[in-house]
Amino acid sequence: MSANAPAPDAAELRKRIDTTKAHPARVYDVFLGGKDNYPADREAAAMALAASPRGYLTVRHNRDFMRRAVTLATKDGIRQFLDIGTGLPTQQNVHQIAQAIAPDARVVYVDNDPVVLVHARALLTSSPEGRTDYIEADLRDPAKILEAARRTLDLDQPVALVLAAVLHFIEDNEAYPIVEQLLGALAPGSVLVLSNVSSDLNPEQVGQVTKAFKERGFAMVRRSHAQVERFVTDNGLEMLDPGVVPVHRWRPERVVDLPEAQDPDPEFVAGLDELDRTRYQRINDVTDADVSVYGVMARKP
Repeated sequence: MSANAPAPDAAELRKRIDTTKAHPARVYDVFLGGKDNYPADREAAAMALAASPRGYLTVRHNRDFMRRAVTLATKDGIRQFLDIGTGLPTQQNVHQIAQAIAPDARVVYVDNDPVVLVHARALLTSSPEGRTDYIEADLRDPAKILEAARRTLDLDQPVALVLAAVLHFIEDNEAYPIVEQLLGALAPGSVLVLSNVSSDLNPEQVGQVTKAFKERGFAMVRRSHAQVERFVTDNGLEMLDPGVVPVHRWRPERVVDLPEAQDPDPEFVAGLDELDRTRYQRINDVTDADVSVYGVMARKP
């Protein structure tokens, strides 16, 4: 579905959505203050929060890592972005970040979930000079993704491949070959933006969180520093400073809070439950004990 294509049949798509089971995109949406989630998703998010009371900082800082990396890529001259595992639309999507700097930037979003596709129209509000497109496809089918991406992107020119918090839903025997195939189709000068839940950052609390998610129907592949680094070294990429680090330590700068956290009413916030209260928390007081996701950016020579 491109910016000029007809909207998908929302009624048909909604029939494919199982609201009785938690879904990663919707649980993520809960922690980002979104409205596109269901009781099952809130229950999973609440269990994760109970296991790690400041775990919402991981989600929010992962999102801010993506913002900083896309900003850097755009300022370095990249005008094409392939964002796989897009998730539900929220403020500061890739096209909003890139086109604020370069209005002619082109962005292709990829997701395979009907929940996301229902809301995909919100991802297609491109600037007049640029373009956005949406592909319904699974990360496990990189050939389909690349073929469809060519409708919008010129793969002979540099592309930023964004794989933020998506590879940890795919086992190693598939994940490494998938990234290799995607990068292999991209031009020199392209960059990889990647984040993944860790196995060696705060392993006890991460284990509790992933256990809670597994009980709700989706497993996560935690990866060590070395395993995340392999996505770079196996493909001969040039690691950009500071390398593989917890996302809050990747070129830290001013963090963008949710709008609700700017100047909340303390009395109102005190009346909320623990889960809703996280939307009103500032995230600048993050510590290493709060974050359990690695981030990295690397360039194809």
